[in-house]
Amino acid sequence: MARKTPGLNTGSMSDISFLLLAFFLMVSNINTDMGIARKLPPPLPEDAEAPDVRERNIFVVLVNKDDRLLYNNEYGRIEDLRERAKEFLGNPNDLPNLPEKVDTEIPLLGTVKVSKGVISLRNDRGTSYDMYLQVQNELTAAIKEMRDDLSTARFGKKFADVSEPQREAIEQAIPVAISEAEPTKIGGK
Repeated sequence: MARKTPGLNTGSMSDISFLLLAFFLMVSNINTDMGIARKLPPPLPEDAEAPDVRERNIFVVLVNKDDRLLYNNEYGRIEDLRERAKEFLGNPNDLPNLPEKVDTEIPLLGTVKVSKGVISLRNDRGTSYDMYLQVQNELTAAIKEMRDDLSTARFGKKFADVSEPQREAIEQAIPVAISEAEPTKIGGK
């Protein structure tokens, strides 16, 4: 009579493979994607017309394929973009070449002058992702600093530390007004 070949005991193999998998997951670095945290506005109704925006209310930021910045037809540096955006949106001296302001009644703040300013951002198709993120970060930081300043002046706390009703009031007083056009081929160096 022929002898049967004994089978291998593989019951503990699944335990070992699970332990190895758990070990590699704990000691490995998993790269996370970078992104921009921004709440998009709701879509406009189909019968809605595009709003008429006066030229003085638009701060045009262009980034070409060589990652050079052009804002309001002047070459500039990324280091200056935040201050220029704050100056434009805030228009502290009510200059005629900067955006108009509208007196708006906002709960918890009273009557506040709200800027009609819009930042129009346009990139070349060849713009590097790093430069795109730097520009987005500077524009977002400008709005954050303006909100922090108003929040500190009115409520004695930074914007991130105020209550939800106070946060909503600050957001109404200083809205995120960044319009981003589809990337195109922008000439120049």
